[in-house]
This record gives sequence, C-alpha cells and structure tokens, in this order.
Amino acid sequence: MCLATAYKTNEPDSIILEFVSKIEVDGNKITLIDVMGDTKTVEGTIAMVDLTGGVVKINC
Repeated sequence: MCLATAYKTNEPDSIILEFVSKIEVDGNKITLIDVMGDTKTVEGTIAMVDLTGGVVKINC
C-alpha cells in the first residue's frame, strides 16, 4: 500500500494530512482522504506528487 503525507508548498513543515490514501480533485478543490476515511479539503493546486517517497505538495 502506498500512503503519502500532504504538505503546503510554501510551508514545507506544514502538514495538511498524513497517511493519505486517496486524492480527489474538483477544479481548485482538493480533497485528501486518509487510510481511516477522514477527509480534509483545501483550495489550491497540486504542485508535486512523489509516490515512491510518499509526498504530496499542494499550492494553497
């Protein structure tokens, strides 16, 4: 299983959500869903996804 941690691009130490298993994008709305089913929605764009390293960076 490949889980990721989502960070704000402009604040590299700022974690948006950990153990992200699913990402849904609707325009500029990004919904992150973790392995337990908890969700976090932010407005912005995906800047980078590193599936091997488990990192998602979001411009928000």
